[in-house]
Amino acid sequence: MKHSALAGLLLAAGLLAGCVNLAPTYSRPEAPVPVAWPASAGVGSLAAPAGELAWRDFFADARLRHVVALALANNRDLRIALLNIDKARAAYGIQRAEQLPAIGANGSGSASRSAADFSSTGRGTTSHQYSATLAMASYELDFFGRVKNLSEAALQSYLATEQSRRSTQISLVAEVANAWLTLAADQSRLALARETLKSQQRSYALSQRLHELGAASGLDLVSAQTTVDSARADVAGYTAQVAQDRNALVLLVGGALPDELLPAAIEATSAASALVSVPAELPSSVLQQRPDVLAAEHTLRAANADIGAARAAFFPSITLTASAGSASDSLSRLFRGGNGIWSFAPAIHLPVFDGGANRAQLQSAQAEQAIQVATYEKALQTAFREVADVLATRSTLDERLAAQQSLTDATQKRYDLTQARQRSGADSALDVLDAQRSLYTAQQTLITLRLAEQSSRITLYKVLGGGWS
Repeated sequence: MKHSALAGLLLAAGLLAGCVNLAPTYSRPEAPVPVAWPASAGVGSLAAPAGELAWRDFFADARLRHVVALALANNRDLRIALLNIDKARAAYGIQRAEQLPAIGANGSGSASRSAADFSSTGRGTTSHQYSATLAMASYELDFFGRVKNLSEAALQSYLATEQSRRSTQISLVAEVANAWLTLAADQSRLALARETLKSQQRSYALSQRLHELGAASGLDLVSAQTTVDSARADVAGYTAQVAQDRNALVLLVGGALPDELLPAAIEATSAASALVSVPAELPSSVLQQRPDVLAAEHTLRAANADIGAARAAFFPSITLTASAGSASDSLSRLFRGGNGIWSFAPAIHLPVFDGGANRAQLQSAQAEQAIQVATYEKALQTAFREVADVLATRSTLDERLAAQQSLTDATQKRYDLTQARQRSGADSALDVLDAQRSLYTAQQTLITLRLAEQSSRITLYKVLGGGWS
């Protein structure tokens, strides 16, 4: 066969391949979630939905933007996710190559000498053989789409890995921001504990002098001592917590974190992130753009293609092996006319009896597809609940913050008045200590609520699919 004949054969094989696709027609499952979220009050507004808002536009604090950028560049979890994409892309390339014939060029040469006793002339002879060929080995004509469906499954697995990387990035952005804000809140708690300790130490010193003068009882002195010791313990505890928060942030960033990028107190970071609006579309159309939901859908499509490959195993498979080239007993005459050689060896395999292996393989593929449908639906339901939970939290946060701020202000006034009354002799030292404890508790709760408000913004941004672009 001449080279042109081999090329024609390969062209015909390519045209015949993939004539039938036995995979089920894919249709996206209906979203098993309500049409609307149960609560949407107090979520703020943005010009663009969360999924279209890049994280650099979401975070208003320049230090926080810099910290997130460092984490995206250095975090090892994200780096592993990127390497998994490279691995999945290579696996898809290997499987896609199966749809094309593999052609190799071969050249060989040999020399042999026969003994004189075996020669009709009574003299030893030396013979040479040279050949050069182009060969195609075991190329499957994909009449029933087996190879095509395997390639499609590999493609969908690769796309699912890409979406998993996006999901990892969203989680990392949110985790870094929350860790940064937690550090800010704990620094506020530490500053509050130190300020309270100084105030209580002054109160204790005053109680000591009054006790020495007989104007304060031993109970007043012991009570003042307990508040000082409690404040000392809080200072020590929050000092350790701030150090742990910084260590956690450094781990997320994946490298050294300059001091100038650390947050100030939580009161100074109240505008660290923007508010997020709930898009006007139906929840299903919004949530289906989340990377984890898209990854589940790609995995479902891969399972769908695997059914087509399993069905194709019930039908005959045809493979072609062919070669064409030239051979000669002299290297100088190897490519002269008349020395052409060729071979053509088609083969067909028809499954007759396999003990039920093909049927079991198909049943396994169908079961896997059903599993992935349920997994996709569960991913949507989980996403819906996450958004609903954040909306439920945010619907009352503004009111809780306003109430706590008012309570803290009132407690501060009570403490100031109690101190004034103590100086005039109307209130005892125990009254002052009680007012001081109430103020300390109210201030701590206010810090906690400020952190919760900021964290809820970031969580809403994350669960609506923002933060990957």
